[in-house]
Amino acid sequence: MAATDKQSNVQLEKEAEDEEYENCSQECKDLLLSLPKEKGWGVPYIYLYQDIWLRPIRIQAISTCQKQFQAKDSDIIVASLPKSGTTWLKALVFALVNRNRFSPSQKNHPLLISNSHDLVPYFEFHLYGKEQNPDLSNLPEPRLFGTHFPFHSILDSISKSKCKIIYICRNPFDNFVSLWYFGNAIAPSTSPRLSWEEALERYSKGTIEFGPFWTNILGYWRESIEKPDKVLFLKYEDLKGDIKFHLKRVAEFLNCPFDLEEEGNGVIENIIELCSFGKMKELEVNKAGKILDRYENKVFFRKGEVGDWVNHFSTWMEKKLSKTIEEKLGGYGLSF
Repeated sequence: MAATDKQSNVQLEKEAEDEEYENCSQECKDLLLSLPKEKGWGVPYIYLYQDIWLRPIRIQAISTCQKQFQAKDSDIIVASLPKSGTTWLKALVFALVNRNRFSPSQKNHPLLISNSHDLVPYFEFHLYGKEQNPDLSNLPEPRLFGTHFPFHSILDSISKSKCKIIYICRNPFDNFVSLWYFGNAIAPSTSPRLSWEEALERYSKGTIEFGPFWTNILGYWRESIEKPDKVLFLKYEDLKGDIKFHLKRVAEFLNCPFDLEEEGNGVIENIIELCSFGKMKELEVNKAGKILDRYENKVFFRKGEVGDWVNHFSTWMEKKLSKTIEEKLGGYGLSF
């Protein structure tokens, strides 16, 4: 690479770093000086905070959220690692709990004109992303929220309240492939694209945003075993295999089970169709819209398949990730 190109890239990286810090408080900026850091993906650096890797603005968000958010007993939290089926699960939960307000068969259903991430906002993106103090008092109950934060970082008020948490987990092989495509799709044009090999090194090391992946997964897995009335742990592959069965599980967990009349009238099937990958991908809002005026909705819809990783992994990559999964997740009764 020519010297001028290197200088240009350094300058662009510095500008990106300055922009990232712009929305952080002075307290957050001072904190960053004491934290371990690694090269980020689409952002200059990520920092190890509360045992998870985050970009500066997310550290600001989690700090603000932990100080300000007050959970209600009726709140519902959809949690996950990025690219684990979150868009789908948010849609299902929204349609499920709001089925008496919005019939899943009605032509102007909110999910037909809005992305599910806007209907089930993230703590760290929509609500507390820029040191906001959002007014949540007028949100209809049950309030629906999303997060990628691991269980140990969620708020005391959530842990101590009677609110419900639904966590969706995906096979790390497919999660990595989806994350690779997504990460490169949303990365700034000035940011270098990571190769499969380099990205897998970071994924297996745990140095990805909201990672390590095993820390995120195990926190919710353990809590779902200890407090099954508090945390429902779902696997993406299970939902793909029998969505009707697991949608009924979710409804029962949220204390809003389907009655016989609803089952007979096809309400479950209507929700499944409304929230199907094919349906959502073809909606105009998901073809042309944006989330937070930044991320194109279409990047949240690629394939949605199980087992696509076999089309991307070399033998070396498969062995490496299999070893990491065995070392970090083996012995906990969790299989993929």
